[in-house]
Amino acid sequence: MADIMSILSTAYKSNVLSNTTGSSKYVPVDSTLYQGNWTGTYPDGKTFSLNVSQVNGFRAQVHYQSGGTSQYQQVLIKDSSFRFGNTKFTLTDTGKAQIKNVVTDPATGSTYLDTAVATLDT
Repeated sequence: MADIMSILSTAYKSNVLSNTTGSSKYVPVDSTLYQGNWTGTYPDGKTFSLNVSQVNGFRAQVHYQSGGTSQYQQVLIKDSSFRFGNTKFTLTDTGKAQIKNVVTDPATGSTYLDTAVATLDT
């Protein structure tokens, strides 16, 4: 349980994952820009998939899978991005997004940032 809390604490403290300004408001987004299956590969060769569904206003449902990890979460979209767990999704262009994932090495306890590009399957 301590490992999970450490990961979450690190992710919330990370400047990389929390660079959105607090003064902007949540506004409805174009659901077609986010909704669908996103796939990509991290630099270490590990693949991931992200299914964004039920986009309504600025809310959406997310299902993330990578390796042995499978995570479901409701998210809020703000400034073309959203966070789920220790991961941040940022829409960079139509059909392209940047994924930043804070990973904790179980052997050493050190953390590092995995960054990848995700593409929307058409």
